[in-house]
Amino acid sequence: MGLGYVLLKRLQRERRHRRRSRHALVPDESIASPEKRKGSCYQQDDSPRSGKKMRYSGNVAAYTFPLMPMKDAARAACLSSAFLYSWRNRPKLSFSTETMGIVEGTTDFIRKIDRVMEKHSGIGVKALTIEFNGLFSTKARSYLERWLQIAVTPRIEELSLSMSKGKAYYDFPCSLLSDGSGSSIRLLDLYCCTFRPTAEIGCFQSLTRLHLEYVRITGDELGCVFSTSFALEWLKLRLCRHIKYMKLPCVLQRLTYVEVRGCSRLRVIENKAPNLHSLHIFYQAYHPIQLSFGESSLVKNLSIGYSSVLNHACAELPYIFPNLETLTIRSLGEMVSTPMVPNTFLHLKYLCITLSAVTLSPSYDYLSLVSFLDACPSLDTFIVDVSAKHPENDSIFENPSHLRQLPEQRHDNLRNVKITGFRSAKSLLELTYHILENTSVECLTLDTSFESFRCSPGKPGRCSRMPKDDLMEASKALFAIRTYIEGKVPSTVRLNVVEPCSRCHVMEPFTVETRK
Repeated sequence: MGLGYVLLKRLQRERRHRRRSRHALVPDESIASPEKRKGSCYQQDDSPRSGKKMRYSGNVAAYTFPLMPMKDAARAACLSSAFLYSWRNRPKLSFSTETMGIVEGTTDFIRKIDRVMEKHSGIGVKALTIEFNGLFSTKARSYLERWLQIAVTPRIEELSLSMSKGKAYYDFPCSLLSDGSGSSIRLLDLYCCTFRPTAEIGCFQSLTRLHLEYVRITGDELGCVFSTSFALEWLKLRLCRHIKYMKLPCVLQRLTYVEVRGCSRLRVIENKAPNLHSLHIFYQAYHPIQLSFGESSLVKNLSIGYSSVLNHACAELPYIFPNLETLTIRSLGEMVSTPMVPNTFLHLKYLCITLSAVTLSPSYDYLSLVSFLDACPSLDTFIVDVSAKHPENDSIFENPSHLRQLPEQRHDNLRNVKITGFRSAKSLLELTYHILENTSVECLTLDTSFESFRCSPGKPGRCSRMPKDDLMEASKALFAIRTYIEGKVPSTVRLNVVEPCSRCHVMEPFTVETRK
């Protein structure tokens, strides 16, 4: 039961009580002084029979109203003049098809928001969120600018606008942020907009979080925002395809997190922000982004993904990020094998490699991933996610020759290994065997399922669908584990084998005889 529902019921009871006692005052109200009645939400009754009880005061509206959902707040404003006053000064305004209820198209959505904004004084607005969810149109532009003029004042702290993807981009009026109006903003979140800030726009001195998705903005215009964002801590850019060069200046002393996804034209990231610790870069392109971070980079957490990322990771990342502690690599292109890693990640403790090419080369060698183990002397956790399709002829059952062994090299700090999407690929079995023989691993997990979502008892929903070919490959992988791996697992190692969910999938057992 929500807060709004409870308050509405309480207000309705009080209105009925006032009608019944219109000609008679409650005894303690008849003697209470005006100063006492104007006190806090709850006032103490000092009469002998009161037992020091606290009694309810109408001023509770000012304290509880900002906590109520939009729907409940609107209903409460219709029942109480105190709540109506609070409605006109509500500090957080959130408009979407969820908060506004059922809407019958763009016109109805605009009308409902406009009714709220007409009754709002504009005073004290600290957060404004508008999500059009496909309902943005040319007609909405003039209304939106009027709403922004009401809400965007030197007191606003959060501004989030989500336009409609696939339609004409909304030109965000940067002039609204001038004359000090942008100096109080702590969160700026824009989706499907054109954002053209200039050096004259003013100072973003309070901005701590910036999220731009499908936003038309250039690297120079982004630099205008950075130049005065002295408090910026968190930056997320997604599918901003007009950015070719991004420079993070040294004034960003508090910046610790940067995420860049799908900015396909981006070629260079130059960083001078001294305290950047987490960097996440993903895009579908064959060229690497030039990363200029200086020799003293403090980046400790890196996630990076594009077509030729494995080659880049092996050759350059140890030089660019010498202090890495966690590294996630997502390879998106066709791969043959992992090259030797000539340099060392001295401090790396967590490594996750996702092989997500549509189809691996028939000659891809999983055993070549050992070069990463050789380059990470402090590694504790090693995860390999095999989400790529495999050629049929790489199975151990198609080529049951002797398993290869590399020269012995110990990795005694490695404790946890997990391989998801485990297949019957011969080189994958060789990698697993090498880990068992040359590390001090304590827990080895081999996950043969291909499920992005897995059900659990007592909860609704089913596991994600597995095609027939994947079920057959999972059956082959389980047979390969029993045949080639289980007998080589030392007693000190805990082996976890994850099978496809038996509640949601029917998997036929694989045997060498049925293969023929």
